[in-house]
Amino acid sequence: MVPRVLVDATGVPADRGALGRYADGLIGALHRADADLAVVCQRSDEERYGKLAPKARVVAGPTAITHRQARLTWEQTSLPFIAQQVGAQVIHEPYYSIPLRPGMPIVVTVHDMAYFTDPEAHNPLKTTFIKAATRTAVRRATRVIVPSKATRDEIVRLLGADPTRIDVAYHGVDHTIFHPPTEEERRHLSDRLGLHGHPYIAFLGALEPRKNVPNLIRGWVEAVADLERPPAMVLAGSGGWDDELDAALADVPSRLRLIRPGYLPWPSLPGFFGGALTVALPSRGEGFGLPVLEAMACGATVLTTHRASLPEVGGDAVAYTEPDAEGIAAALRALIDDPERRGRLAEAAHARSREFTWAASAEAHMAAYQRAVEQ
Repeated sequence: MVPRVLVDATGVPADRGALGRYADGLIGALHRADADLAVVCQRSDEERYGKLAPKARVVAGPTAITHRQARLTWEQTSLPFIAQQVGAQVIHEPYYSIPLRPGMPIVVTVHDMAYFTDPEAHNPLKTTFIKAATRTAVRRATRVIVPSKATRDEIVRLLGADPTRIDVAYHGVDHTIFHPPTEEERRHLSDRLGLHGHPYIAFLGALEPRKNVPNLIRGWVEAVADLERPPAMVLAGSGGWDDELDAALADVPSRLRLIRPGYLPWPSLPGFFGGALTVALPSRGEGFGLPVLEAMACGATVLTTHRASLPEVGGDAVAYTEPDAEGIAAALRALIDDPERRGRLAEAAHARSREFTWAASAEAHMAAYQRAVEQ
């Protein structure tokens, strides 16, 4: 019998970033798989999870846990009590921190090891905290779930973790949300950006050093410098920081067009990804690379790197580049100049994206919950 699991979704941010898409996709799939499920969440998400998992017991945490420090304190003191109240047999923490005295088996998801492999790319105080919390979680959790084999291997290498306690569960993609766009969806997004049919290169993500946006900008400038009708660059997403970004932006020639629309709501993403000449996501490393998969599901031509987990997601259905500006420039120009190759990659990307489902992810998670209880 599958054990009753309490999923702690209180850490999901309001902007539904990658952590939110993971929690939402997983909880919905666990419900559809008839998992014995309870969810604790922010008060603002209570209705959302009630709709995603109608048969689950959904508990709203106190208002105070909208603040990070208060949530971390609540996690230590109150989460184990809630788990007992709902009759849970295992707790799943979908992000790096865990209660130290859970009173029952606990499963934690470690999404990546970026704070260990590239610490200078992050805020020093945040890096210190997340590294300590991750070490504790990996050492004390009953089972550890990771979204890729690359992340599993990094945890073993960097933290000396026992690989037999780590379960790989790939993320999925919701094909009702992420799909090849209609012409109307393409046109609406293009008009919203003020492009009105002009070609563009798309990027979606936080503007943080790991995402390699300054080199993407420099590579784009070099790739389109001599084109009569150069494609624009659209940097979508919110949050993050990168000390090199302003310098790269300052060097963009005035004849080129760079647009920063900020946060784009989910319904607009098929038009954004599928309407782009190329979706360029040349990250220095990802635990999984959810935007890559989502762009593939939208039938986009994707350019990414060979780093970490990204080849596990993209396979032969995406184009690859080294993360330096010169490599990005050459790879971008090759795609711009070869519409037939872009078409082949877009078709292959959409087909490959069908292999990644939240149903398969939920099945792998339920197996990890069962192993945790048996341990």
